[in-house]
Amino acid sequence: MREYIIADNQDISKAGMMFLLSKQKDVSLILEADNKAELVKELRIHPQAVVILDYTLFDFSGADELIVLQERFKESDWLLFSDELSMGFLRQVLFSSLSFGVVMKDNSKEEITTALQCASRKERFICNHVSNLLLSANPSPASTASHTPVKEDRLLTPSEKIILKEIALGKTTKEIAAEKSLSFHTVNSHRKNIFRKLGVNNVHEATKYAMRAGIVDLAEYYI
Repeated sequence: MREYIIADNQDISKAGMMFLLSKQKDVSLILEADNKAELVKELRIHPQAVVILDYTLFDFSGADELIVLQERFKESDWLLFSDELSMGFLRQVLFSSLSFGVVMKDNSKEEITTALQCASRKERFICNHVSNLLLSANPSPASTASHTPVKEDRLLTPSEKIILKEIALGKTTKEIAAEKSLSFHTVNSHRKNIFRKLGVNNVHEATKYAMRAGIVDLAEYYI
């Protein structure tokens, strides 16, 4: 028996998915999540759930953030369920883990039902349309390497990791200095060193690094 989280904020899509799930014999619980915070909350309670996600309706910063979320909840299975997804996104996500499958909202009821059944058995399902697109061109090396785990322990000092975590959680240099009883100059120096060592130019890129490296716990990030 499997638990399902429908991560979609379109009422008609949720209603349709609930109807299809109601016909499945192995469904123990159906939950809903209308945003990332709700999704993370449900995953913390139900870490082995099947997540049915319309990625295009959630404000993920990119494929990296979704991959990190799956890595934090390794026992979960994911079925991407959208109207349209870019080929670059699909390559990056599908090549990152066998836990991701995909079916499109305009696929037949039979194909969507098959996708649900495969997800419940922890089998990857990729609909015919996406399979044909993936087979039509070879993936670039960059797309398959972009989600290699980062060896952050070789780059940053313990103090820099602490500062990076605070930066990733959205705190300003002044706020970090006050909370850590440090001078503004010290925190600012750490910030510059962190950006230089990581080869990033902004907070968004630094945050993506912190999430991939496990410096930031997603449960904290989405509070």
